[in-house]
Amino acid sequence: MTRSTLTLCVLGLLLAVPNTKAVLTQMASVSVSGGNSAKLSCTLSAGTSISSAHVSWLQQKSGNPPRYLLYCKDESSEGLALGASNRFSATKEASTNTCYLAISAVEAEDEASYYCLTSSGGE
Repeated sequence: MTRSTLTLCVLGLLLAVPNTKAVLTQMASVSVSGGNSAKLSCTLSAGTSISSAHVSWLQQKSGNPPRYLLYCKDESSEGLALGASNRFSATKEASTNTCYLAISAVEAEDEASYYCLTSSGGE
């Protein structure tokens, strides 16, 4: 069986963080062989705590609009989208001010751009 290498792109978007100059930083892309795991990062700049941020992850496959995957309000995943695979999960790491999207047993259908976004600073 031949395993292909998939490229997962990570892009970030910051929404509604009043009176701050917070910035989200992500890796440009990651390549993973099918069947392996992938971990994508979304780091929030200093001055805004990832612990209080609501971080959402979206997936955009080529030629399609972005679709919601899940969000991370506290330390781990919540709100997995209807129809989304439970191979997707998210966790926060306060020490690095980062939210991670993990994809276990990567499949060809996972090849996409992934967006993290946050609306910290209020409900």
